[in-house]
Amino acid sequence: MAGSLAGSIALIGFGLDSFVESLSGSVMIWRFRKSGKISEEEEEKAERTATRLIGYSFFILGAYVLYESGKKLFLRANPDPSLFGIIIAIASIIVMPILFYLKYQTGKAIGSRSLMADSKETLACVFLSIALLTGLALNYWYGLWQADPIAGLVIVIFLIKEGYNTLKGQD
Repeated sequence: MAGSLAGSIALIGFGLDSFVESLSGSVMIWRFRKSGKISEEEEEKAERTATRLIGYSFFILGAYVLYESGKKLFLRANPDPSLFGIIIAIASIIVMPILFYLKYQTGKAIGSRSLMADSKETLACVFLSIALLTGLALNYWYGLWQADPIAGLVIVIFLIKEGYNTLKGQD
């Protein structure tokens, strides 16, 4: 909502990323809910399914951010700063790297590709927060309205790469 009010694709993408990250977290809850209570074969199948679902979530988020960034560039849309969005982005830049690290290390320690992939969703949240603040600052100080959608396009590259690597790692 704050992204729509501000007209910021990075903030909208950040909000959608939070939604996609919540879906990813739900996949993780599903994945580990029966851990240790099912056969090793079923564990491996659940791990593959969870990793695949998280891989697809990167593409969903990437497609959305690509669409919105292209639209903003085409329409020459100028984002307005949102205090609420700025506060959330700053909090995200502080908290999310810690969460990313903890998820990634835990996934690595237990050999869970799905949890390591889920940690990259958290890292995308950090990148979107940095892009949001950078885009808003460049627009505010220098009138560079293009900074916000261009930052979104850069993040799309990261999202597609991570989605591809996550799915490719399945084989």
